[in-house]
Amino acid sequence: MRTAQSLVGFAIILVFTACVSSSQAPDAKAPQAATPAPTPAAAPPPAAPNVFLRPSALPYEMPPFDRITDESYRPAFAAGMAEQRKEVTAIASDPAAPSFENTIVALERSGRILYRVSNVFFNLQGANTNPELDAIALELAPKLSEHQDAIFLDPKLFARVKTLHEGREALHLDPESAQLLERTHLQFVRAGANCSDADKERLRQINGQLSSLTTQFQQNVRQTTQEGAVVVDTLAELDGLSAEQIGAAAAAAKERNLSDKWLLTLQNTTVQPPLAQLKNRALRERLYRASIARSSGGSADNTALILKIVRMRAERAKVLGYSDYAAYVLEDETAGNASAVNKLLGEIAPAAIAKAKREAQDLQTLIDQQAKAEHRKPFKLEAWDWAFYAEQLRKARFAYDEAQVKPYFELNRVLTDGVFYAATQFYGITFKERHDLPLYRADVRAFEVFDRDGSPLALFFCDYYARDNKQGGAWMNAYVDQSTLLGTKPVIANHLNIPKPAEGQPTLLTFDEVTTLFHEFGHALHGMFSNVKYQSLAGTNTPPDFVEYPSQYNEMWADEPAVIANYAKHHQTGAPIPEALLNRVLAARKFNQGFTTSEYIAAAILDQSWHQVPAAHLERLPQTPDQVMPFEAAALKAAGVDFAPVPPRYHSPYFLHIFSSGYAAGYYAYLWADVLARDTESWVHAHGGLKRENGDLLRAKVLSRGRTEDPSKLFRDFYGRGPDIEPLLESRGLTLTPPKPKH
Repeated sequence: MRTAQSLVGFAIILVFTACVSSSQAPDAKAPQAATPAPTPAAAPPPAAPNVFLRPSALPYEMPPFDRITDESYRPAFAAGMAEQRKEVTAIASDPAAPSFENTIVALERSGRILYRVSNVFFNLQGANTNPELDAIALELAPKLSEHQDAIFLDPKLFARVKTLHEGREALHLDPESAQLLERTHLQFVRAGANCSDADKERLRQINGQLSSLTTQFQQNVRQTTQEGAVVVDTLAELDGLSAEQIGAAAAAAKERNLSDKWLLTLQNTTVQPPLAQLKNRALRERLYRASIARSSGGSADNTALILKIVRMRAERAKVLGYSDYAAYVLEDETAGNASAVNKLLGEIAPAAIAKAKREAQDLQTLIDQQAKAEHRKPFKLEAWDWAFYAEQLRKARFAYDEAQVKPYFELNRVLTDGVFYAATQFYGITFKERHDLPLYRADVRAFEVFDRDGSPLALFFCDYYARDNKQGGAWMNAYVDQSTLLGTKPVIANHLNIPKPAEGQPTLLTFDEVTTLFHEFGHALHGMFSNVKYQSLAGTNTPPDFVEYPSQYNEMWADEPAVIANYAKHHQTGAPIPEALLNRVLAARKFNQGFTTSEYIAAAILDQSWHQVPAAHLERLPQTPDQVMPFEAAALKAAGVDFAPVPPRYHSPYFLHIFSSGYAAGYYAYLWADVLARDTESWVHAHGGLKRENGDLLRAKVLSRGRTEDPSKLFRDFYGRGPDIEPLLESRGLTLTPPKPKH
């Protein structure tokens, strides 16, 4: 996942002078004393300037994390908003006729302090928060929304933008500048610049409330994910977990001062990783129910927030002239409209569910066989059983399980000899770890990235371990975006939530975690390879259904034979993974794809179900919080994906993507982008595989271009034609129509 931009890219450089307290002279009339008079109090040292007020002096203008405190944020946000508003007012009031330079480029240059502080604050509030940062986020949300509205709903400013847009042909702009003008005008229009004064006022109210609600939603999920961790009293209950996993559970319990206990912390998805290994069925059920109970009641309940959010989004779409919120969102994404999204989901869902049901039959047969052999009563396959028996079936069919494979997937080796190795072979870039840079945690790592000619390209931060003050999931973010106009190079971070092992134990990954590592690095490459003039068009500033394309494409290297052979080595002996075992791992790539695709499709359908309800028919939405989950169930049933053993990847109360992370009406993006990714994988293999010529072309045509052109055109220019769904179906072992009978 790539985190959404929290603010517009417009900004202005602010020069701010901190107030310095001056010392007062000692009282001249103080009485004499027999003993020496006390030495006057020393003057307090001058207050340090706020670190956000000027560009960082560190390499690549990376944030000076060692100098940033919680007290840095409020004054920096206040100063940044005030200065940007002042600058934007000057642009709008410029007596000179509007030009591309004095309006569009001036907006692009504006708000540099606000850009710096918001990037650091919102990135750390997701990755390394505390109660103070959470409080600041709730306090700032409506203020930042008001600030953004003040820019986009300024009639004088929009008049200048509109004049330029209407006369764009006469400006003879280069293609990238023309795209910036087009995007800037579109942002104003989609924000409501053409609306009446009354509608603008209503938009301001809605935007302010939505910003607060979505911020609260995120904080509630983090709170209940932390509180929902399952405490285990006896070691016997953890039978099936590896020594490293048990050590991580013990370390997690110790961190919360739970003596002689073990703690199974939750990740943000519905199905939790330990379910694949825990033999204790009662504990599996406890863990699963703890996962699905998050934010569905209590002090951090999100069901009431969901109803407010979806209603306000529907009303906002109506004010802006759209039938529903999905229509508003999708108009500016690669898919273009809800019909295209519904068609894709509708085509894949039946094939995925059909395969999932066949997989379920196989798992039920395994359960029944084991019960018969052990002379006990069989039970019906439930959602908390699927991963456990699927792992057994994988082992039976392919003669391996995760416990055999994990010793060959040690985190550092996967990173350096896998992720980095593939990037070096394909793109020619190299990496050097930096130990001299101040970071926000001791277990975060920094690498300097060098281009194929040896020149500095970017900084890359790795923050891979789970912790209580970190949101769940995996994502990429930029601390600094690339821009030749501003002279900035990228500072990019990847975040995962891998359980941290006990001291002295290795970090061994599942193959799913290995794939996630490659996925997020695909986002990082998209940001690091950016080579554009304007920051607003840089890197991953593309629609969600295109931004996931480079990341999902980069997953191909996780199981590419030449790459996996380079990193899959035993963490103790260094011996390569046995060829027979590797072949079995690769042969199993289509295993369980019915489940994997179905759980994703179900979540994507829920997203569209919430956001395709027109404002004119809000009666179709739940009217009270207790109707949220029945609404979910009805939506899944109507789409034909209500299969109890395969729950949605996210239930609505903890569906961060759509209720706080910028993927509202856009969660389908992963499937849409995967069509592009699998096409690209096929193209690469057809053109010789892991070689520089292929990487150079992909970089030149797609990864370096940001949104300097329409994303669909970027893909066509690279691939030679439009996307084809067949490689996606083949990769997942799915067919849209039943095979023809043999004669």
